[in-house]
Amino acid sequence: MLIHSLRYFYTVSSGLSSFPEFVSVGMVDEVQFLHYDSVSERAVPKQAWMDQLTTEDRDYWEGETGRYQSYQQVSKVNVETAKKRFNQTGGAHVFQWMSGCEWDDEDDTTDGHQQFAYDGEDFIALDLKTLTWVAPVRQAVPTKLRWDQDRAMNQYWKNYYTKECVDLLKKLLAYGKSTLQRTERPRVSLLQRSPSSPVVCHATGFYPDRVVVFWRRDGQELYEQVDPGEVLPNHDGTFQVSVDLDLTAVPQEDWGRYECVVQLKGIEDISTPLDPALIRTNRGKSHLLVFILVGVAVAAVVVAAAVVGVFVYQKRNGEWIKLSRRTNT
Repeated sequence: MLIHSLRYFYTVSSGLSSFPEFVSVGMVDEVQFLHYDSVSERAVPKQAWMDQLTTEDRDYWEGETGRYQSYQQVSKVNVETAKKRFNQTGGAHVFQWMSGCEWDDEDDTTDGHQQFAYDGEDFIALDLKTLTWVAPVRQAVPTKLRWDQDRAMNQYWKNYYTKECVDLLKKLLAYGKSTLQRTERPRVSLLQRSPSSPVVCHATGFYPDRVVVFWRRDGQELYEQVDPGEVLPNHDGTFQVSVDLDLTAVPQEDWGRYECVVQLKGIEDISTPLDPALIRTNRGKSHLLVFILVGVAVAAVVVAAAVVGVFVYQKRNGEWIKLSRRTNT
């Protein structure tokens, strides 16, 4: 089973002079294909295969630029609305949203999501099953009550996420097939900072990011003694992940019972035994061996967005209203 995803992330900031007021990023299968910010005020492709859109629609990027410029202006008002809801008058604040869809290429099932956050905390999210909005904080309740009443719009979102968004996702997957649907085999290393530190199973250079890495003892997967890390992107478009194994209570003569297993669709399982000879460590050296994780994590602060056919929200008389901005994609 391989689940593909299309997501748009929007981030609006207030009081952060070193960061653009508005940034939008489009991601397909965790690969960025679009970027816009309030400094350049231009929507630009981030992948060469996106040029196919220009071939089909010569005005595509001009249209996208105009759309994001409009969102940029509306988003400034949204931040001010949130600040008033939280009784804030100054300081640095960030309003974010993310929306998108997922498609399972084996059973053809789909899913969608639209979520909003303020200052790194959940603000409101759409429940596609009930077609209602979930407000985890009281400041979002007025928004929930207002949006819950708009049943036609909520039904539109459901139809959009299960049909239009998925169609666009499939289109992008076809454009970037050589990049997005490739498989790159991971390189696996065992690392240990000191004799008392956990042994780290580090897999890097793999693609796609849907990898499973775990420790096994006597052929059985371990759920204790292990500390799994997040999958992080590398600078070259591949990914990496680490899983720690705590060997504090394990005598070295029993290490042979352990192995790290890496599973990635399209390749055979990679099994690395816990052999001291295979562990990279600083022992015997005059300096520390620094384990540099090359990738930079994509911040989970992103919540809530509008993919093609999005509705932005603007404050009017202390409330939020919906402004339709559909694209021709």
